[in-house]
Amino acid sequence: MNKTEWLLKIALHKNYFDTGFGTLNYLKYPLLLLGFAIPEVRGIILIAFLYATACYFLGWWWLNFGMQDAENEINNRFNPFCKQVRKRLRIKKVEKL
Repeated sequence: MNKTEWLLKIALHKNYFDTGFGTLNYLKYPLLLLGFAIPEVRGIILIAFLYATACYFLGWWWLNFGMQDAENEINNRFNPFCKQVRKRLRIKKVEKL
């Protein structure tokens, strides 16, 4: 495996984590409060590890099972440029959700 492939794999796994972390963003605030309530450092580390693992696997699922494409399509529905392109190219409207 050359250096470029190795760096691409690292970037891919980082993207999995970042996508999951962005999706679970609101969960980090209650977990922060829970961290203040738990006096044991091991418990806090365990919860942080579980949260990081959940972020990674949610990001993996999000990117591999089409949720990223669904997000892009939703963004395109409200993008004036995309509306103009679809009108100009006579592309049919996508079904309503």
